[in-house]
Amino acid sequence: MTSAVSTASQTLVIIPTYNEIENLPIITSRVRAAQPEVHVLIVDDNSPDGTGNLADRLAAEDDNVHVLHREGKGGLLGAYIAGFEWGLEREYQVLCEMDADGSHSPDQLHLLLEEIDRGADLVIGSRYVPGGKTVNWPASRELLSRWGNRYISFALGAELSDMTAGYRAFRRELLEELDFAELSDAGYIFQVDVAFRAEKAGFDVREVPITFTERELGESKLDGSFVKDSLAEVTKWGFAHRKEQVSNFYNDAAPLAKHMIEGIDIKPKAAEIKTEVTNFVEEVSKLVKHQCGCK
Repeated sequence: MTSAVSTASQTLVIIPTYNEIENLPIITSRVRAAQPEVHVLIVDDNSPDGTGNLADRLAAEDDNVHVLHREGKGGLLGAYIAGFEWGLEREYQVLCEMDADGSHSPDQLHLLLEEIDRGADLVIGSRYVPGGKTVNWPASRELLSRWGNRYISFALGAELSDMTAGYRAFRRELLEELDFAELSDAGYIFQVDVAFRAEKAGFDVREVPITFTERELGESKLDGSFVKDSLAEVTKWGFAHRKEQVSNFYNDAAPLAKHMIEGIDIKPKAAEIKTEVTNFVEEVSKLVKHQCGCK
């Protein structure tokens, strides 16, 4: 077993960017302060706001900061694959995913690295295990995220609470086993795909609690379509993996919904949240019926 210091010195934190000129110097300095031994790779998709040029300046001032320029906006999955390949070629032993917008706290990176040091192959910073939480999210968005992850875990038979989470640390051996070309690019579902493949292949996948904080600067890259795209993809995988359990989801939706909302303060926006839950159940029900041919 390697020491925590040794793990940090062999770690590459990959930060994809597109129009993150306000956030980039903040997140980079926070990572360098929290974990001075790790290296940072900024993967910029030719940001029109000048993020790439700023990244070059940051790298020129710090030997532990590196930049990989891509030709255009190629999506988050493409950025991470490019970052993984860059890091594997340079013999990094641990490769991490981190958002540029500050939603993933560099101060909590040690939690992921310490779990890698204890033998994990993939560590996910989870919002939904005990001790995890979200900050500055509307109640309706948190509920939708919780519902989505509950459905994903149920459909795939996974023992994970936050399979869509993007704060992750990988041991290089896991990444070397992945066929990047096979990963799904439907919405942001590749995060689920990677975790699911890792579990099926017998790798040690663990979760640690983190605090996810909504971005304060810049604009989110998410749009509403990713939820539907992700659910559709997961439903297909679920039927391939455990058809009988997933086909029963429709009958289980009501008690599951009741369980999900227990303990959440929804009074201020009860009507809005009720609508979100209803829409979610209806959407998933349609997907399940379509997949199983149910009437």
